[in-house]
Amino acid sequence: MELAHSLLLNEEACNQLGEVQKAEFIFDWLRYLEKLLLATSRSDVKEKQKTLVEQLLSLLNSSPGPPTRKLLAKNLGILYGIGDTFSVYETIDKCNDLIRSKDDSPSYLPTKLAAVVCLGSLYKKLGRILSNTFTETVGNILKAMKSAESQGRYEIMLSLQNILKGLGAAATPCHRDIYKAARSCLTDRSMAVRCAAAKCLFELQNEASFMWSTDLDSVATLCFKSFEGSNYDVRISVSKLLGTVLAKAIISKHPGAASRQSTRRVSLEEVLELLGTGFLRGSSGFLRASGDMLKGTSSVSRDVRVGITQAYVVFISTLGGAWLEKNFAAFLSHILSLVSQSHPKATQAQVDAVCSRRCVSFILRATIGGLLGEKAQIAAAKDICQAIWKLKKVVDAVMCDGNLETRLGSTDVAASQHMLVCALQELGNLIHGLGTTAAPLLQDSSAGILDSVISVILHPSISVRLTAAWCLHCIAVALPSYLTPLLDRCLERLTVLKSSPEAVTGFSFAVAALLGAVKHCPLGIPHGKGKIILTLAEDLLCSATQNSRLSAQRTQAGWLLIAALMTLGPAVVSHHLARVLLLWKCVFPVSPKDLETEKSRGDSFTWQVTLEGRAGALCAIKSFVSHCGDLLTEEVIQRLLPPLPCAVDLLTQLSSIIKTYGSPLKTPSVVYRQRLYELLILLPPETYEGHLCAILKELAADLTGPDIQVAASTFLLPPLCHQDDLLLLSPLLQETDHRFIEEQLLLSNGIACGSLEYDPYSIYEKDVGGDSVPKPLPPTLSVISSAVKLFGVVCAHVGEAQRLLTLEQLLDSIKHTKGARQQVVQLHVVSSVSSFLKYVAGSKGSLGPEEMRRPALALVTGALESPNPLLRCAAAEAWARLAQVVDDGPFTASLAQVSFDKLKSARDVVTRTGHSLALGSLHRYLGGISSQHLNSCVGILYTLSQDSTSPDVQTWALHSLSLIIDSAGPLYYMHVEPTLSLIIMLLLNVPPTHAEVHQSLGRCLNALITTLGPELQGNSASVSTLRISCLLGCAVMQDNPDCLVQAQAISCLQQLHMFAPRHVNLSSLVSCLCVNLCSPYLLLRRAVLACLRQLVQREAAEVSEHAVTLAKDSREELTPDANIREVGLEGALLTLLDKETDQKLCHDIKETLNHMLTSMAVDKLSFWLKLCKDVLAASADFTAVTCVDTMQEEEGDKGDDASVLTTRSDDRSHPFTNPRWATRVFAAECVCRIINQCESAHCAHFDIALAQEMKKRDSRNDFLVLHLADLIRMAFMAATDHSDQLRLSGLQTLLIVIRRFATIPEPEFPGHVILEQYQANVGAALRPAFTSETAPDVTAKACQVCSAWIASGVVSDLNDLRRVHHLLVSSLTKIQAGKEALSHLYNESASTMEILAVLKAWAEVYIIAVERHKNNKQPLKTTSCPEESVRNGSDSSPGLLDLVHTDLGTLSRLWLAALQDFALLTLPSEFASQLPIEGGAFYTAETSENAKLHYNNSWALILHATALWLTSTGFVVADPDEGASNLSRPVTPTSMCQGSSSGTIAKSPEDVYSDRFHLILGISVEFLCSLRSDATMESITACLHALQALLDVPWPRSKIGSDQALGIELLNVLHRVILTRESPSIQLASLEVVRQIICAAQEHVKEKRRSAEVDDGAAEKETLPEFGEGKDTGGLVPGKSLVFATLELCVCILVRQLPELNPKLTGSPGIKATKPQMLSEDGSRLVSAALVILSELPAVCSPEGSISILPTILYLTIGVLRETAVKLPGGQLSSTVAASLQALRGILSSPMARAEKSQTAWTDLLRSALATILDCWDPVDGTHQELDEVSLLTAITVFILSTSPEVTIIPCLQKRCIEKFKVTLEIKDAMVQIKTYQLLLSIFQYPNPAVSYPYIYSLVTYIVEKLQEIDQKNPEDTTELQIFQEGIKVLEALVTIAEEQHRSQLVACLLPILISFLLDENALGSATSIMRNLHDFALQKLMQIGPQYSSVFKSVMASSPALKARLEAAIKGNQESVKVGTPTSKHTNKHPGKNSSIQLKTSFL
Repeated sequence: MELAHSLLLNEEACNQLGEVQKAEFIFDWLRYLEKLLLATSRSDVKEKQKTLVEQLLSLLNSSPGPPTRKLLAKNLGILYGIGDTFSVYETIDKCNDLIRSKDDSPSYLPTKLAAVVCLGSLYKKLGRILSNTFTETVGNILKAMKSAESQGRYEIMLSLQNILKGLGAAATPCHRDIYKAARSCLTDRSMAVRCAAAKCLFELQNEASFMWSTDLDSVATLCFKSFEGSNYDVRISVSKLLGTVLAKAIISKHPGAASRQSTRRVSLEEVLELLGTGFLRGSSGFLRASGDMLKGTSSVSRDVRVGITQAYVVFISTLGGAWLEKNFAAFLSHILSLVSQSHPKATQAQVDAVCSRRCVSFILRATIGGLLGEKAQIAAAKDICQAIWKLKKVVDAVMCDGNLETRLGSTDVAASQHMLVCALQELGNLIHGLGTTAAPLLQDSSAGILDSVISVILHPSISVRLTAAWCLHCIAVALPSYLTPLLDRCLERLTVLKSSPEAVTGFSFAVAALLGAVKHCPLGIPHGKGKIILTLAEDLLCSATQNSRLSAQRTQAGWLLIAALMTLGPAVVSHHLARVLLLWKCVFPVSPKDLETEKSRGDSFTWQVTLEGRAGALCAIKSFVSHCGDLLTEEVIQRLLPPLPCAVDLLTQLSSIIKTYGSPLKTPSVVYRQRLYELLILLPPETYEGHLCAILKELAADLTGPDIQVAASTFLLPPLCHQDDLLLLSPLLQETDHRFIEEQLLLSNGIACGSLEYDPYSIYEKDVGGDSVPKPLPPTLSVISSAVKLFGVVCAHVGEAQRLLTLEQLLDSIKHTKGARQQVVQLHVVSSVSSFLKYVAGSKGSLGPEEMRRPALALVTGALESPNPLLRCAAAEAWARLAQVVDDGPFTASLAQVSFDKLKSARDVVTRTGHSLALGSLHRYLGGISSQHLNSCVGILYTLSQDSTSPDVQTWALHSLSLIIDSAGPLYYMHVEPTLSLIIMLLLNVPPTHAEVHQSLGRCLNALITTLGPELQGNSASVSTLRISCLLGCAVMQDNPDCLVQAQAISCLQQLHMFAPRHVNLSSLVSCLCVNLCSPYLLLRRAVLACLRQLVQREAAEVSEHAVTLAKDSREELTPDANIREVGLEGALLTLLDKETDQKLCHDIKETLNHMLTSMAVDKLSFWLKLCKDVLAASADFTAVTCVDTMQEEEGDKGDDASVLTTRSDDRSHPFTNPRWATRVFAAECVCRIINQCESAHCAHFDIALAQEMKKRDSRNDFLVLHLADLIRMAFMAATDHSDQLRLSGLQTLLIVIRRFATIPEPEFPGHVILEQYQANVGAALRPAFTSETAPDVTAKACQVCSAWIASGVVSDLNDLRRVHHLLVSSLTKIQAGKEALSHLYNESASTMEILAVLKAWAEVYIIAVERHKNNKQPLKTTSCPEESVRNGSDSSPGLLDLVHTDLGTLSRLWLAALQDFALLTLPSEFASQLPIEGGAFYTAETSENAKLHYNNSWALILHATALWLTSTGFVVADPDEGASNLSRPVTPTSMCQGSSSGTIAKSPEDVYSDRFHLILGISVEFLCSLRSDATMESITACLHALQALLDVPWPRSKIGSDQALGIELLNVLHRVILTRESPSIQLASLEVVRQIICAAQEHVKEKRRSAEVDDGAAEKETLPEFGEGKDTGGLVPGKSLVFATLELCVCILVRQLPELNPKLTGSPGIKATKPQMLSEDGSRLVSAALVILSELPAVCSPEGSISILPTILYLTIGVLRETAVKLPGGQLSSTVAASLQALRGILSSPMARAEKSQTAWTDLLRSALATILDCWDPVDGTHQELDEVSLLTAITVFILSTSPEVTIIPCLQKRCIEKFKVTLEIKDAMVQIKTYQLLLSIFQYPNPAVSYPYIYSLVTYIVEKLQEIDQKNPEDTTELQIFQEGIKVLEALVTIAEEQHRSQLVACLLPILISFLLDENALGSATSIMRNLHDFALQKLMQIGPQYSSVFKSVMASSPALKARLEAAIKGNQESVKVGTPTSKHTNKHPGKNSSIQLKTSFL
């Protein structure tokens, strides 16, 4: 294939190839040539042009296939466009000659067609250059058309289209001729030719003005004719033509020249009249039509009507949304008039009426729903409402007319009914789409929407009543706040108007529809409504018999209400189940005998009512079973069963009853059957075992009965076929945008499509397609589909004999019928057998004995050869299911053999298609049957797929082949190459008019690519050939005119991209995707988005760039809708999301955008934010909102929030016009995602100073913080919208912005943060959420934002905070009345949600206020600048606490009540009986399940706040108003927290407190000990903080301390938390609680000891009992010991951070040599916290107990020291070392070390510990560890100073310690020396000489030597200076300690050293600063020592004159320098090391 990539065709290589390869080679060369020509320079092209033209023309003669000829023509055009044009005339002549040729043989046809295509391409490319030859060419082509066959006509039409496109206005002379030719083609028998003709005429109307002026009528009539017998593609093309021409007729400005011909401007009325005539009378001429009308025979065929419907939509869409807004009234009245009675044909039969209504609804939906923005839609809704009022008045006038005769027979009522149905349906859909945005519309009293809808509920026509009810359903779903009021209103009318039959049915429909809406409204309806409805239903049922005029209506209404009530689910129904079951029991007679007596009584009317009632009851129970599955316990099923036998009995009696009472019972009996079947399908078959045979007989009779006339295969069979096989059938079965109207064409003309009036009970069911009305089929049809389903179940459960008998009977019934009847019976029988096999296969059953196979096989085989393709499909599926169920190899093989034989012998299309699909199905269900079979199958299908005489056979065979490829998997590898070349050959040769063959080829190619899978990446020659072929196949399919084939191509490329991404050309793929982004074909758009979604997961940025480049390069705009050039691919997708209605597609668009956002938002930040902002700002809101510029606000009035709302002045065109609310919600969610993405990116996104600086450095840098104003503005716009969903998203965005940006300081105003300037915006965004009509979920969200804002600390000024605080206060007053006070619009759980949200918000604010208050009490060490201290300082935070303080009394009570509720709700189910009957403070008993969720969300913070409040009261003060509650009722139901008003005994304060303490403790422990995986971090932290707060005060501590079991349980729970949660913050918080528990225990032990001493007096000291753990024995019992539990927990923490501490892990009990390590900051904190706890433990034990735990504690403490003693610069200690030293000090100074009972043991253990520390120094295993000497020395020092002397003075230890100090003094590191001196200083100063003297004796000489050394070498840097200073301090200290007699010697040592550092005046000038500092220090010391020890001083001076001289010189020099003014003395204070040494002392020693 590489040889094909050259400018000229490599003919040598080409001629060596076989036929198929040659075609591939040429196609590949042409593809390459097309790209090459565009890239080659003009001169190079001209050079080779002649040869190229010859090569291309020679290819023209070699009969090229369709794709090849298209490319060939395109290349010729490009070649002449770039090169010279002089030889083009020759080429044109050649083509014309080829066309004129008389050769009619099929082999010559491709050449002729290629010539036609070439002419089209040349004229399109070169246009007017060729205008002189074109008349001849066109004439020639048109002449050729007369004798051409369909392919020729197809190509000629397309070629003429191209010629017209190229020549433009220059083609005028031939317009008429072309028009004539195209007219004839537009009604051609080939559908492809009709499409091509429509395209040609579409091109023609651009220039030929006569088409939309003088000939307008004839064009319309022609199009109507073209719709007759058309397929979907023709309807799309012709409606586009017709719609566009008509739109042009209205908007065109006629050119002046043409005005002489009698052109006139066509008015809108005329155009609509024209379309309307077509819609009503069809395509027949008007004269003939009127004749037929008189005879009453004509009926407009459905396809014409559907085509015209689409033309209406195109017409309006072309004129555009703005035009529609202007002319809406005229348009609406015309469209509605299409179904008015003035045109009786459209609505005469109900069948026609239903179809016409569908068309009208479609037109309204597509135009109003698709073209208008939200504002315009609201106006449209008002217009529709006006129309409804008008129609209503007409009906009222008639109804008021007293004369009954005229009243019922009047046509006016019937006339208005269909118009009303359409208007109501559109009104419902409109409001449903608008959602809560429609609120202003419903509040507008002048429009009176609700009144008008409710008034129509009384209309005499049942379909109008139903539609009005459905409209109310839509309103309730859109605006949940209207649900309860509407329900109340309808219930009230229903009760009042019980005696009007219309009212009873109408309002019961309405109530049912509203109940169906409840499941779409998360906030629900009040629980009590269920009871009201049930009572009303019972009342209706009971009163039904009182008045025969109403009995039918009341019966129906009663059961309908009960059935609808069931949809509310188990929570509601469980309360009413008993009553419903009682009604169910009463509706049927008790025994068969009673049924007999019933039959003999009654008349036709009573039976009608009875059947109606029983059908209703069955429906209600069906509804119960399907909606309340949880309630179906054994007991309930037992109570459901008794009436069933009787129901089945009645079923068997129906036929005799009808015979007796006549035909009025026909419909009720059909409905009864259907209801019973539906119920039985849902019930488990075991429940009606005894009646299976009877049911089966009835089913068989129904399916083969004589009274069924119509064959409705299209609704019976699709569920029984495999989804993939349906692709073979008419495209009507596939999903399209026009599915709603196209569905009618599936049903033959006599059958009505579904409509609501056929089954009123469907009004409450969950609707099938989003917002569309339920469309149940007529009962006669739906009973069949239910019977088919039930047959499958019943037949599988009857005995085998019975089953065999039934199948035989069914087989006979087919044989005994003839003609059309036979087809119907066969259809039903095959459906039911298929359903049976599907059921058996699904339930893994078996078919039964062998004789069963024969009848089953015979039934299926007959159907496989049926002329109905759908039946063949179902039969092939059943065929495979049969093999699957029998599950027997030989049987399967015999089935395959049957098909092989048939396929070999049969020649008819039907047999060949049926059996080829049967083979594919067998493989699908049984995998690869066997390789031999596989070979035979593939061979036969290859042959069939090349049968070019029948495209159908090719299609089915190829489809079957694709199934085999799919199921054979790896077995298929051997066939891959031949299959691939077959596919390519067919793709290159099958005519484009056979799109269905191409679609099957696409499926085969897709299956092959999947089979090859990742092997496609390989580099071997064979793989690369396969890959090139696959890509070539995709290229051919991409060029196919059929959209479904293009969709296949895209999904094949998607597969290829998944397996071999490097080999797919991304830019061409992306360009193909962008072009089809707005295709009119749904399946193509789906394929495009599925592919895009996959591409952007890997390479989003590349895809986005390719799209933009493509948009900029392409000369014409890609697609009219996708504006990629301006808003990029992302913007185009957002626009598409706004227009798209298909759920799956919308989901894919969102996913694609999310992937793009994740990978690109950070890099293209401004672009993404602008996109979101444009979508949000193009709001349909009534005043567009922008935020005030911050500067302007600072100058102006700060307090006025209203100034935030300023309207936008500039009306520049927006990239997004009126996006819907759903799109805006998505944009707001995107903003939140962008913020999250930035979190994980550069830190400058959240640091304004850094961001500004980096932006200055490089202007391309972009950071989120720079867009803060936009973020706030977007959140604000969303939060103040009309749509509730958008408000929620806006508040969420605001919340995220506050949380992320609250702490960022404002660089220009130190001490302020950047969010501070937006407080007005935040306040204004929040305020609307607190109005009374706001939904509770919005208010709840707003509370969360309020608390976050207050807690964030952005605003420090109390007055500014008050705005937001005020909102919270207002909601607090609202909720104080508890669950009663809140609105009754929603379910009680909604008010629970709101109350808890408010309490949670207050809790958060209180927690923050307390925290700040605490922080402010501590002195502010950290604030560096004065402003900051003002900000954090004493002004703000106490203020915040004061703000909360005023409401604390109320709040605390409410908090406690909420916690008590939560505690009750979390009890296990077995305690349910103990719960209060009426529920808790904030929830009702019935809604407790829903309420749990809300409590789960908020209890944690409330718990924390309550604990803090209790702490602040210290558990000692009682509330002053505890008794006199200022709530209107006691908050808590039980008297837990305060004396309840019911007069129970008031509790003592002690009891109240202990209750509260246990409540908090209980909730915490319950939560912490069973942490679910979904428990949030926030809850766990809050819970631990609450425990900390509790244990901060003495009273709870004493409770815990005194109850050891409680303490242990808490510790165990905390241990679990630490084990299961990795988060350091949670572990730290847990450790803090542990520490408090230990403190509590210590306090308890101390208290007991103290009281014992007080009681017993000091005398009997010896006999005192031991307090503390371990008593007298020292034993600790695991599980019973607090200390043991604590040790476990601490070890867990320590070992997790330092695994080396665990001897089991290190493998030896001894100390193992490991390098010390630094822990992370969190790790260090945890370890330090654990060590603190360890050091506290001995105090909890008795002396004996302390001995047991001491070794462990010491081991761990020293272990930490050893493992983390890392050397740090500057001699610092790591935090863990510091903690372990601190802990050591705590342990060593423990009183237990000196207690008499434990002293000796402690001393031994402490000595061992010291030895262990000393051992750390010694090299282990010969390696020297790199431990930090300072740390170890400090540890030794701690031992020496903190223990009693006997521990450290034993010689062996003392000697080793001294040794260590000596060694350390030798170390060269200056910092180590400094630290050593400091430690020695502290040891030397130890008061006990026994301890300090040995060290002094051993080390002083050392130190003196060291200092003298310094004298020899002058110190160079400050550290050496410091060493000297520290050394001198040590000597000074010695002087002080020494006894009198030795002091003089020491001073004598000290003086020479000091004097040696003095400098004389000369040296002083030139000395370094270090030397000068040294000089100053020495001089200062001498000045001190001199006067102190004057006698020694003098004697030394006297004995050494040199010293004296030096001292004098120095003093003199010093005085000089003082005079000069060098401030040397100041330097002495600036010792750099001073600070750290002081810290060290304060730390430990």
